[in-house]
Amino acid sequence: MFASLRRRLSGRIERWARKRQGDDTLPLRLQGRRLYILPTRAGIAFALLLFVMLLAGLNYSNSLALFLCFTLAGFMLIGMHECQRTLQGLELAQAQAADCHAGDDGLVELRFVNPARLPRRALAARTGSLAGTGFELQRHGSATVQVAFHAARRGRQRLERIELSTTAPFGLFRSWTWLYLPVDAVIYPRLAGTRALPAPLAGRLAQQSAATAAGDDEWAGLRAYQSGDSPRSIAWKSWARGAPLLVAQYAGSGGSDYLFSFAGLDSLDLESRLSQLASWISECARLDAACGLHLPGAEAPLGRGAAHRTALLRQLALYGEGTP
Repeated sequence: MFASLRRRLSGRIERWARKRQGDDTLPLRLQGRRLYILPTRAGIAFALLLFVMLLAGLNYSNSLALFLCFTLAGFMLIGMHECQRTLQGLELAQAQAADCHAGDDGLVELRFVNPARLPRRALAARTGSLAGTGFELQRHGSATVQVAFHAARRGRQRLERIELSTTAPFGLFRSWTWLYLPVDAVIYPRLAGTRALPAPLAGRLAQQSAATAAGDDEWAGLRAYQSGDSPRSIAWKSWARGAPLLVAQYAGSGGSDYLFSFAGLDSLDLESRLSQLASWISECARLDAACGLHLPGAEAPLGRGAAHRTALLRQLALYGEGTP
């Protein structure tokens, strides 16, 4: 019952803050009117201790106890002021979210800038109920922070709220603010499905596709390694000689080219079809095989590599939602 009441109260406070602040635009500089502060558990315990010291000092007319009590009370008030100052004036310069699969935790990159002459300590950023990412900013410094978010479903997902907080300098108070940023993430379908890869393109169709996709027969050269390239295609001998990671390119074959569509997936619902296609595309990336996509309103020619795989997955992610 208490937890339910707490959730309802928290929801009302968040809706009030959203209505009061409105949507944010980048670059963003934090002002005092949007910062909130409350004592932590340690701060509440510290305040209770001061209250007991005050009662004891008054009861026994102990000037030393009263002096210590008021000194510590001043220490606590300075800590409250410094806690809010840690966030005030902080600048958020950039924010962008990386693509990920539904059901996974994605990452949003936030670039903070500290224009002040004093460092900012014990900062943390988080989304929802996920664990926050702690960081610090040196004076006149900047930092890029990666914050996890939960990808609930396929499609374009708006990161509704990011919480930025601090407990500096003494941990007696916690100051925070909510950021409502215009940041969208593209969520790919889940990697699911147990069906084997369909038969590759063969014969004449495969030969025609060789103009748009590298094959497996004739060595064509080397290119720089990209995230998602198959480890089997890396030129390990060159890397062992001190060269950067390079990937071998081939041209001509077409024997392992795949063109994916809804054909043969009629027994599955739409999301299951898209998940199976995403699984096949990832399998092609692992095998370093060329693949393409042929769906109503979403087509892509044959190709391979990390950029091509990303383009295919984005088309699956946004299928049925219009043009990306």
